[in-house]
Amino acid sequence: QVQLVESGGGLVQAGGSLRLSCAASGRTFNQYGMGWFRQPPGKEREFVAVITWSGGSTFYADSVKGRFTISRDYAKNTMFLQMNSLKPADTASYYCAADRRTWGYYSASPDISHFGSWGQGTQVTVSS
Repeated sequence: QVQLVESGGGLVQAGGSLRLSCAASGRTFNQYGMGWFRQPPGKEREFVAVITWSGGSTFYADSVKGRFTISRDYAKNTMFLQMNSLKPADTASYYCAADRRTWGYYSASPDISHFGSWGQGTQVTVSS
């Protein structure tokens, strides 16, 4: 089981930027993929971005493509989500997640059931 701790959320004006971090422990960091999901107020949790165990492939939801960048630092066992050109529609609780599989791969629409470990969430609020 992977333990995940997110940080970096906050309040920002539209057009601004934030960087979310997700520190992982409890499992060899370079053996599993990781992802970011978000849950807007009153809505279901949705996929944002995913990165493979090697860092060699990434996929993004259409709504964030070109604005968000997912990455991971193997020396720090940490995953990041750089969010630029933020919009009010990006307001949500953001969750990082770790794939329960070892060395799994993804399609453009990752199966959320692959993700067995979740962080506590961090709130991102974008004002207009």
